[in-house]
Amino acid sequence: MPTDIEIARTIRLRHIREIAGQLGVREDDLHLYGKYKAKLPLALIDLERAKKNTLILVSAISPTPAGEGKTTVSIGLALGLNRIGIKTAVVLREPSMGPVFGVKGGATGGGRSQVLPMEDINLHFTGDFAAIEKAHNLLAALIDNNVQNRTNSLGLDPRTVAWRRVMDMNDRSLRKIIVGLGGTMSGVPRETGFDIAAASEVMAVFCLANDLLHLKEKLGNIFIGYTYDRRPVYARDLKAHGAMAALLKNAIMPNLVQTSEGTPAIIHGGPFANIAHGCNSIIATRMGLSLADYVVTEAGFAFELGAEKFLDIKCRYAGLCPSAAVLVATVRALKYHGHAPLNRLSSPDPAAVRRGLENLEKHVENMKQFNLVPVVALNRFAGDTEEEIAVVRAKCAELGVPAAVADVWGQGGAGAEELAELVRRAAESREGCGFTPLYEWEWPVERKIAAIAGTMYGARHIDYTSRARKDLEKIQGLGLDRLPVCIAKTQKSLSDNPELLGRPKDFVVTVREIEIAAGAGFVIPITGDIMRMPGLPEHPASEHIDIDEAGNITGLF
Repeated sequence: MPTDIEIARTIRLRHIREIAGQLGVREDDLHLYGKYKAKLPLALIDLERAKKNTLILVSAISPTPAGEGKTTVSIGLALGLNRIGIKTAVVLREPSMGPVFGVKGGATGGGRSQVLPMEDINLHFTGDFAAIEKAHNLLAALIDNNVQNRTNSLGLDPRTVAWRRVMDMNDRSLRKIIVGLGGTMSGVPRETGFDIAAASEVMAVFCLANDLLHLKEKLGNIFIGYTYDRRPVYARDLKAHGAMAALLKNAIMPNLVQTSEGTPAIIHGGPFANIAHGCNSIIATRMGLSLADYVVTEAGFAFELGAEKFLDIKCRYAGLCPSAAVLVATVRALKYHGHAPLNRLSSPDPAAVRRGLENLEKHVENMKQFNLVPVVALNRFAGDTEEEIAVVRAKCAELGVPAAVADVWGQGGAGAEELAELVRRAAESREGCGFTPLYEWEWPVERKIAAIAGTMYGARHIDYTSRARKDLEKIQGLGLDRLPVCIAKTQKSLSDNPELLGRPKDFVVTVREIEIAAGAGFVIPITGDIMRMPGLPEHPASEHIDIDEAGNITGLF
C-alpha cells in the first residue's frame, strides 16, 4: 500500500493562480510563495457575503491510538461537495512540527484526500509558526529585560511572571529551566521553561483576532504578572504589542493551497485543542466564507473539546454559525472504546464495536445540546467488515442521525458523495442560525465550568484545589471573570482521566489551577496532567524522514 507522501507525488499540482481563480481571486491580489502557495490579503474578506454562505463543522469521537482521520474526512467532504456541484473550500489548522517529528505525524490528511504540497505544509510552510515564536519570545525577552533594568523598570515581581518561552518542536529537556545565570549582567535568575509554539497564547490571540489592529490590541492585553506593590502588568505596559504585531504582519494573512483534487484549501493558525481552543483563525474562516458557498472546517480532537470551544468561544467572538456538524468515527476507534486490545483492532469484532458505540452516542447528544444538525461520517479502513459497519449504521438509525460511510482515503471525493449529500440536506434544513451556546459569558467562572463538565463530559461533580480557588479570586480581582472558559483536559477520554474509555459516568473532574489568557480572551481551567511541551517517543517519526540529492523528501505521513 503506498504511503501518503507517495500518493501525493503522483498528483500534478496546479499553479496557485488557478486555485485562486476558482474563488474569484485575481493573481495580482495574491502574495505568492512559489508556484503552489500564496497568502490572501485581508481586504478580500466580505463580512456581508460571509454571513450568507454555509459553514460546516467537522468533529470526532474521543481520539484513540487507532486514529479517526478527522482532517482526512474534512478534506474528503470538501471534495465530495464540489463533486455534487457546490462551490466549496476547506479551511484547516496548520500542522505543528513537534507532532510531525514525534508520534502523530503531519496534519494534511491522507491517501486521496490531502492538502498539498504536503511536505511544505508539514514543515516550514510560509513561516507563520516561526513568526509566532518570535513574537512570543520577544515578549519573554522584554519581560526579563525589564526585571533586570533599574532605570526603566515597572517594578515587576519576577515571582509572579508565568510567561514562558516557546519553540515549535518537542523537547522535554526544556520543560523546566533556569534563566538569568552568569552574574549580574546576565539577568535575574528565576525558574521558567519552554512550551510548544501551538500552546502559546500568542497563537490563540492570532487565531481570535479580526485584523492587524485588533491583533495588536489583543497582544497588548496579555497578562504578565504583578509589580511588587500588586499592580497588574500587561504586555502593553512594556510597550511590547506594537513590535509583536509587526512581526506578525505577513503571518496574519491566511495561506491558500490546494487539495489532491484541486479544491481550494485555506490553512491558517494551529492552537492545541486540549490546551487552547483548537481551531483555525477567525480570519481564515471568514476568508473562506467570503470566497466560497460552503466552507468545511474542523475543530481539534473530540466534540467535547475542540468543537465545544469552537462553538462557545470562536463562533461567539466571530459571529459564526455552523449549519450542520459532522461527527467522524471509525470502526477501529469504536472497538477500542469497546475495550478491544490495541493489537486486535484489525480483527473483526462486531461486539466490541457495539460496546464502543456509547462514546459515539454521547457525542451525538452533545451536538444536539447546541441545537446542531448532526451527521455521522464513518471513515472507512480496509479491514472494516460489512457486519461491523452495519452495527454502526443501525445505531445511527436508532438515534435518528443520518450516517454515511466515507472512503475518502482510498477514493477521495468519490468516496464522500453520499456524505456530501447528507450534509447538504442537513444544512439546507436550517433556516437562519439555530446554534445555541452552552453557557452565557456573564455567568460566574465556576458555573461555566460546571456547564461544560456536567453537560459535555458527564461529570457528577467538580473539585477545586486550593490553588484553583486562589486563581478564581485573582481572576475576579482582575475583572476577567466574564471571559469564556477554555478547559484544558485530556483528549483521550470524555473525563479528565485518560484511562476511562467509552462513556464514563459518576466521575469527578478536578480543576488543579486556572490560567489567565487575557490577550486571547479566555481563562483556562486545567484538569489532569496537561503537557505543554511534549517529548519525543523512543523511535520518533524523524528517524524515517530523509531527503535525497534532488531535494525530494521521504518519510512524511
